Amino acid sequence: MYHIKLLNKISKTGLARFDTGHYAVGEDVAAPDAIVVRSADCQNLAFNPELLSIARAGAGVNNIPIDRCSEAGIVVFNTPGANANAVKELVLCAMLLSSRDVYGGLKWAETLAAEGEAVPKLIEKGKGAFVGPELLGKRLGVIGLGAIGLLVANAAEKLGMEVFGFDPYLSLEHAWEMSNAVHYARDLKTIYESCDYITLHLPLTDGTKGMLGAEAFGQMKPGMRLINLARGGLVSEPDLLKAIAEGIVACYATDFPSAAMIGKKGVLAIPHLGASTPESEENCALMAAAQTADYLENGNITNSVNFPELKSPKTPGISRLCVLHKNIPNMIAGVASVLASAGLNIESMHNRSKSDYAYSGLDIVGDIPGECAAAVAAISGILRVRVIPRENGG
Repeated sequence: MYHIKLLNKISKTGLARFDTGHYAVGEDVAAPDAIVVRSADCQNLAFNPELLSIARAGAGVNNIPIDRCSEAGIVVFNTPGANANAVKELVLCAMLLSSRDVYGGLKWAETLAAEGEAVPKLIEKGKGAFVGPELLGKRLGVIGLGAIGLLVANAAEKLGMEVFGFDPYLSLEHAWEMSNAVHYARDLKTIYESCDYITLHLPLTDGTKGMLGAEAFGQMKPGMRLINLARGGLVSEPDLLKAIAEGIVACYATDFPSAAMIGKKGVLAIPHLGASTPESEENCALMAAAQTADYLENGNITNSVNFPELKSPKTPGISRLCVLHKNIPNMIAGVASVLASAGLNIESMHNRSKSDYAYSGLDIVGDIPGECAAAVAAISGILRVRVIPRENGG
């Protein structure tokens, strides 16, 4: 029986992946084997020794202590692409709202309710205060061409915009899926200097924090519009407010408003609605649950942010030794030596690395004694060892 702890309300459709005959799932689960979370803050959460994985039903993992999890051999999953369409649609909405002051016009129109028959004339007289440009023919810069940025770029091109995309880590898969009409920018300066609209789709890291600051705004076209449905910390708020005051930024639409942003002229404060659709929440839950179950039952890793992807079918009658370890020399040799000393035959072995960490899956003929697994765990550089018995194969 596996125990899954929920730190947020998770879609029932996704949770249905956990067979009640093999899983105990709930918010009150003690000593969980895995955690499924959406936005709850896990940074200071105490992890029990049995915890094997944390699945974030969403793309961003800023609420999870990645380094601490890695050192404890806890695999952290996210669900890239599961909410991509929902965010893409809100980006398009934000672009339209940043262009034509629909929000301001709606609020103004509500003030005319008591004007009776004079309303039509007042509307015609006052509507000029809310006009704005069309998207057709304008230049859009998409910074970050992952699952969401790719959809935004392709959709904007179909709307008649000239699209420039920048992503130094563009995957081959996304490159193939991107419209041929999208221009690939070699640097950010190209986007800053030429685009009427810029939308951000990249993670918040030490390298990207505050990347849109005074220097970036100084290169932008006057009257440009900035969309940020990625992470608030990507933009330096003091520099942004200065750019708005100077007319460089005509409108800033953000899904991560702060107290400093709310109510400011030129700012559209959206209350973090990017992935808030029933379809998105269901998709994220389904992916998070499937990845968690596959890891617990078979030792396979898909969409982990701290350990490498490794997938291999588990053969009936074969035990699997799952070893999470530091990416340092002679680790595999040390593990193989322990198994050989125990008289165990390795049927097959898979090893992948990701930055400072690695994962090895070894399929063993017969059972793996507990003392053998303990001897592997005692090797310097080993972070976590677990055995998936052959009875679980299939």
